[in-house]
Amino acid sequence: MPTHESTALPRIVVGYGTCGLAAGAQKVRDAFTTAVQQHQLPWRVATTGCLGNCFAEPVVEVHQRDGRRIYYQRVNVQKAKLIIDQHLVGGQVVERFRFDPEDPSDDGGAFFAKQFPIVLRNCGRIDPESIEDYLAVGGYQALAKALDMGPEAVIDAITHAGLRGRGGAGFSTGRKWRLARDSEAPQKYIICNADEGDPGAFMDRSTIEGDPHAVLEGLAIGGFAIGATQAYVYCRAEYPLAVKRLQTAIQTAKARGYLGDDVLGRGFSFDIKVKEGAGAFVCGEETALMASIEGERGMPRFRPPFPAQRGLWGMPTNINNVETLVNVPWIIQNGPEAFRAVGTAGSPGTKVFALAGRVQRGGLVEVPMGMRLGEVVLDIGGGADSGRTIKAVQLGGPSGGCIPASLFDTRVDYDEVNATGAIMGSGGMVVLDETACMVDIARYFLDFTQKESCGKCTFCRVGTKRMLEILERICSGVAVLRDLDLLEELADRVKRTSLCGLGQTAPNPVLTTLRHFRAEYLAHIVDHKCPAGRCRALCKYTITEACTGCAACVSKCPTGAISGERRQVHQVAADKCISCGVCRDVCRFDAVRVV
Repeated sequence: MPTHESTALPRIVVGYGTCGLAAGAQKVRDAFTTAVQQHQLPWRVATTGCLGNCFAEPVVEVHQRDGRRIYYQRVNVQKAKLIIDQHLVGGQVVERFRFDPEDPSDDGGAFFAKQFPIVLRNCGRIDPESIEDYLAVGGYQALAKALDMGPEAVIDAITHAGLRGRGGAGFSTGRKWRLARDSEAPQKYIICNADEGDPGAFMDRSTIEGDPHAVLEGLAIGGFAIGATQAYVYCRAEYPLAVKRLQTAIQTAKARGYLGDDVLGRGFSFDIKVKEGAGAFVCGEETALMASIEGERGMPRFRPPFPAQRGLWGMPTNINNVETLVNVPWIIQNGPEAFRAVGTAGSPGTKVFALAGRVQRGGLVEVPMGMRLGEVVLDIGGGADSGRTIKAVQLGGPSGGCIPASLFDTRVDYDEVNATGAIMGSGGMVVLDETACMVDIARYFLDFTQKESCGKCTFCRVGTKRMLEILERICSGVAVLRDLDLLEELADRVKRTSLCGLGQTAPNPVLTTLRHFRAEYLAHIVDHKCPAGRCRALCKYTITEACTGCAACVSKCPTGAISGERRQVHQVAADKCISCGVCRDVCRFDAVRVV
């Protein structure tokens, strides 16, 4: 799987993305560093980005003298000490901690078996803060090739490849570049949109953390194609590691002549600045993003004119997201036909998903377009981590929709996904099991978009608020049937009349859950029950005879509502129970019921 062979073998490489750091990678790296220094071991400790299998973090890769690479998963300080003693010193692989990314029968290998890395080709395989590592895997060769090809040929290649914008809408990247190139102006700009704001999404962050130079190379090629000399990477400030690695990459690329004046001696000048956003979800919309860069409040504006005609500071501007741009060097190097050979006719290439939620193997997944949703969730993700039945996936974040398990034969393709009522979005994929209340899921996402609305247009500002009020009434058990008609009418109006993509897509979670899970809405309104047992006002928990008296629920109950002797059936005190559902979540014997 990895392609880069370093001359600095043997070495220990620690996954040092945000997911690895959250799991304790810094302590693991320190343990290896200390051991190497104290015992003068002939090993070098290095870091890399996320390999993609976030569920296995911290991940440690040992590069042996014989060229073999041994991967260890879920490494903590104690495991690190065993790896040091038995493997680094004793020469024996610690098999019980190991995973094999090349073996489909292995839990770790099953995660990678059906993936096709184009965007993630270098993530977890190189040191993201080393330009030497990037150059060693062919970095910046595509930029040199593009400068020789000329702008027109570059745009033709991207158009012929069929690359569509991976930020959500799926608009042709080549066509977008052509519009910007054909616009006459003394100055043009190109922007990388890294303002990833969807709950459960981490594709852009992980890609930047693992391969920042690929983002810069894609930007430079795009800038050359449209005639821009200035670029911005708009990245949210909540991504400090991504920002740090971007800034480091810009400095080193400039020092080596890949950015700045007279790039590679070809007469092309190109500069990149990082703009840190304040975390407003609406700034993922192009015109709001540009307003933020200009120092204004992030609010969308009417279109036309489109950014390609009049964008940043009134000049022609092209905006692509991280995933779109990282595809560009690969296409230039391998050719548009190679890209078209992957995926489907209407949606060539691959798609990166942040696989999260109730799934065993969560992480960053890159699959060929056309793969079935069920393959992503069940084969790559391993199914539900709870052991329960999977009910749906929320695809595309607040702008997307809920696709039920009955439609898991749907292919990862813009047209097929749109036919379900959802959208591909930027790639957030949250897996939901049978304990998820689809009404509450719709309420959660609408609450998010309602709070994130900039308030400029009435239907988005007021309409989403009225929709949220209806959903809250339904979850509280006080709604009536005519509320469903009003909810659908409001959703349609908000979708049709909102100014920007935030308002136009905000109703999607509501509309898709009404379409695919209407029975749950009716159960809330007519029967005053939440079938999933999530809406507290409609739930009462009880413990059945299946209880073994293990007391797991007793220790986790936040209000002390559960009592009973060990190895005896426990009871729930109705006056103390707040219907949080924790007891059901921790019960391994399916003894907790909602009545």
